[in-house]
Amino acid sequence: MTRYETFVEEGTVYVGAPDGPLRVGELDVILDAVGGPSWTITYSAAEKERHPEMDTSDEGLTVDVVDMMHTMTFGERFVETMAAHPDETPAEDELSPRTGLFVGKLLDNLEHGVD
Repeated sequence: MTRYETFVEEGTVYVGAPDGPLRVGELDVILDAVGGPSWTITYSAAEKERHPEMDTSDEGLTVDVVDMMHTMTFGERFVETMAAHPDETPAEDELSPRTGLFVGKLLDNLEHGVD
């Protein structure tokens, strides 16, 4: 199965696609949406209590968000779904639908690790 890589070029985030790079959005906008350029790994008391066998040795480590983006690859179906979403930001929103979809996946990876 083909996987498409994420890359940053001149301040814009792209994902590879069958027809060439797919523009996701501006890097600064994406970093603002996830809280900045770094992410500190944390586990709540409830998570630790619910899953006592969980390895939490990485708690407190700080991850570079751009590095995390560079590790993200996507299958064709997800890329097609992103391509179907507009990349223009509506006046009443802070993110375009395409950027929002990407940010959601990025946050999932930051919180739970890369699939």
